[in-house]
Order: sequence, then C-alpha cells, then structure tokens
Amino acid sequence: MQIISSITEMQGAAINLRTQGKLIGLVPTMGALHEGHLQLIDAAREKSDIVIVSLFVNPTQFGPSEDFSKYPRTLEADLKACESRGVDIVFTPKKESIYPADYSTYVSEERMSKGLCGISRPGHFRGVCTVVNILFNITRPDVAVFGRKDAQQVAIIKKMVTDLWLPIQVVVVPTVREADGLALSSRNRYLLDEQRIEARKLYQALREGKRMVDEGTRSVDRVLAEITHILAQSRRIRLIYVALVDRETMAPMRDIMPGKCLLLVAAWVNDVRLIDNIEI
Repeated sequence: MQIISSITEMQGAAINLRTQGKLIGLVPTMGALHEGHLQLIDAAREKSDIVIVSLFVNPTQFGPSEDFSKYPRTLEADLKACESRGVDIVFTPKKESIYPADYSTYVSEERMSKGLCGISRPGHFRGVCTVVNILFNITRPDVAVFGRKDAQQVAIIKKMVTDLWLPIQVVVVPTVREADGLALSSRNRYLLDEQRIEARKLYQALREGKRMVDEGTRSVDRVLAEITHILAQSRRIRLIYVALVDRETMAPMRDIMPGKCLLLVAAWVNDVRLIDNIEI
C-alpha cells in the first residue's frame, strides 16, 4: 500500500495509472474509519482496478461553532484498516496544500443544498462540493463511492457530477448499522453509554414511520408526526428536522409514493449531531 501526501505526486500517479488503462476507484473520507467506510472500500474494489482512499478532515464543511477542532483523527488506525482491506493508495493531503492562503474558488449546488441539513449547516454543502471536486481533480477516478447514510450529500454530489459533466460513476452503498440499529458514524465516538441508548431511537422512529407506510398510511403529516412524537419522549434528543423527500431530488413529498421516498431525521443527542434515513 502506497501512502501519498503530495498533491503533485498523487496527480502524477493517477495520470500514470490511467495511461495504463487502470480503472480508478476513489473513497473520499475524513478518516476515523469504521466498518461503514470499509464496506465503501470493498465496493470500490469490485468496480475498479486501483482503490484510492483519501483521508482529509475538510475545514470548509464545518461551521464556526462546529466540531472541526475535535473531529476524531486516527491516522495510524486508519492506515491499518486500509491495508487490511487491500487499498492500493492512501492519499493524506495537508490542509495548506488543499487550501493555500490565497484560495478563493468554491463549488456550490444551488437547489438540493438549500433544505434539510443546508438550513442548520449553512455553507456545509458548498464545502463538501468544493473538496470533492478537488479530490476528483487530483485522483482522476472513474468511480467514486459514498454511503447512503449521508443521503442529502450523495444526492448533491450526483447532481454535481451530472451538471458539471464529470466522467465519474457515483456508487452508493447501503447504510451500515450496529447490531442495535444505530447507523455507523465517526461521530458515534462522541457518545457516552447513556447517549448511545438514546441515539438508537432515531432508527427506531424511522422504522416506525416505515411500518406505518407499509401498512397503508399515505398521509405524510401523520408519519412525520408519529416520528416526532417518538423522539420527543427522550429528554436527550433535540430534533433538528424530520422529513419525507424524493430520494433522488431531496424535494419534500406531498404524497407518499412507496419505492420513491426517503424518510430522514437529524437530531442532537445532547451535544452530538446525528443523521439517519430509511427508504420507504
């Protein structure tokens, strides 16, 4: 496994691989890898000849009061995890290389990024789109792999790839969960035992919403009200939003159309911000 920190070295390696006819798969991450990330790596391996994993905590997707400074950084463990999964190249750029002092260019999706997490995290998706474009330009992937847990992010990246005519296949891997249903997230490391018990209720509430739909409920308001009611019972959970949207466009759905919809929730569990979703 090769570890590259230099942008010019990574670009050169990617160009060389493409001239050899190799298909490149990229898994962009902020490190603190868990089994969910490793399944993204597995999916990239199935779709490509060379797997590149980027480890970069991107400052431009964090708001001024968010957790950039304390976001978990576990480089040694991440490298071991990548090696165990057969990653070919790990790209570990420095913040000063990605964003030099005179940096002033950003990429912004202007429709899907406005709602949901875009309301409570203004500028977040601009930072995501910008860094993903930078990583695409450096690593030259044929395939890029993302997780379904970050559903709004995935939809925005797919739209960006389409709108900017990027020759990249976006592969989406289902959410990976703990045995108790909690969606894997690097931020789960913040949870204390009692917070973790409460955090499980996010998925439990989503499953109850899905059950209602499966049993014939077609009222969006009734489904959202039930999920809100369930989460309101916890004194540790502060709901940011619960929504039912079109899974491709992230537009709110007025009518429930099974097979086309996504139920999403974002909430604070004490001071830990978590998101989750379920397809219905």
